[in-house]
Amino acid sequence: MNKSITYLIAAFFGLIASSVEAQSKRDLDNFRQPDQRGINQFEAPKDTVSGFSGLYVRLGGASTLQFQALDHENSGNAATPALQDIGSNFNLATANLDLDVVLYDGVRMHLRTYLSSQHHTETYVKGGYFQIDKLDFIKKGFMEELMNHMRIKIGHMENNYGDAHLRRTDNAMALYNPFVGNYLMDSFTTEVGAEVYYFDKGWFGMLGLTNGKLNQAVTNPETTSPSFLAKVGFDDTLAEDLRVRLTGSVYKSNQSKSIYLYSGDRSGSRYYNVMIAEDGTGDGFRAGRINPDLRSELTSFMINPFLKYKGLEFFGVYENATGKAPGETDNRSWNQYSGELIYRFGAQEKIYLGGRYNYVSGELVGGADVDISRVQLAAGWFMTQNILMKAEYVAQKYTGYPVTDLHNEAQFDGFILEAVISF
Repeated sequence: MNKSITYLIAAFFGLIASSVEAQSKRDLDNFRQPDQRGINQFEAPKDTVSGFSGLYVRLGGASTLQFQALDHENSGNAATPALQDIGSNFNLATANLDLDVVLYDGVRMHLRTYLSSQHHTETYVKGGYFQIDKLDFIKKGFMEELMNHMRIKIGHMENNYGDAHLRRTDNAMALYNPFVGNYLMDSFTTEVGAEVYYFDKGWFGMLGLTNGKLNQAVTNPETTSPSFLAKVGFDDTLAEDLRVRLTGSVYKSNQSKSIYLYSGDRSGSRYYNVMIAEDGTGDGFRAGRINPDLRSELTSFMINPFLKYKGLEFFGVYENATGKAPGETDNRSWNQYSGELIYRFGAQEKIYLGGRYNYVSGELVGGADVDISRVQLAAGWFMTQNILMKAEYVAQKYTGYPVTDLHNEAQFDGFILEAVISF
């Protein structure tokens, strides 16, 4: 048994060594780099010229570790649940494993596995997809002119609603996010479906269709219908050092046993254990996020402007979501606003400073109108293309919650340090 384990370990490290050596020879086509080069890249670039020399496997991954020093409090009323005590210490380290496989010229597979996360300490597959940028597997040059502009993605995958999810932290993959925490209404879900893209001279569009389920099963067929999503945008360099991007997205689901657009991240937030009561109830592993509980007849729109002039960049979010919880007769509406300003400087823009303001307002089940605001201030340093150190100060405040809710006059603030490795 011990001899078998030794052989297995040797084979594993041999695979990593050969993979790293092979990966140093070239980058993948139609691929967003998982290092500093992928910052502000959003969708993977569309390459019209590509090379193929046989089956090729890229082994990648990410790892993060945070030191958290946050305090939280609420009104302290007799009817308001008391919050648990939290202190300053390290959080559980998170890790991802990525497999990107070139299967044929213009055909690639991606698979991401969470090795460790706040919510799931055990390993489990997040999802993956099959990306087609050429149809040469049918016939050399088949529909070449069309496929120079078109892309097809199929899989149980992270659905491309809005641009915010392309800058967020995905468990251990925190390198694209200039801050530590994600957005208040964290629009992220993984459903089985297909997306078709068209790119032309800075303009692009996407149409997608999914089965409307996060947890896949053949049961309850009468309670779920397909979800529809679409995206249109412009992204180009208009003048020297000036890049402009503007996109609009929609996600629509008429019927589902439970729509997970705002609760689909099973890895957990970066603000560990805040807004959790002494008895363990509260925000749980999604601590600090806002779930509007729109699990039926959901329609969401998001508009995202992005401007970059030299080292200065702005990214914004406007989002409106309308729907209802199961059992409700009337729709409720929620709005999200966010603006962030980042300044990158130094050699290869390895250092940055930034600030983000995020605001959400809406109606709870039961009729209470609430709003939540968050301020984030961050600084980061790319020690190398693959190693990022960042620090964040965060302050979040809850307003309008009923006296029996633990969020009644609640707030949390403090500092977080995060180390990120991605390759």
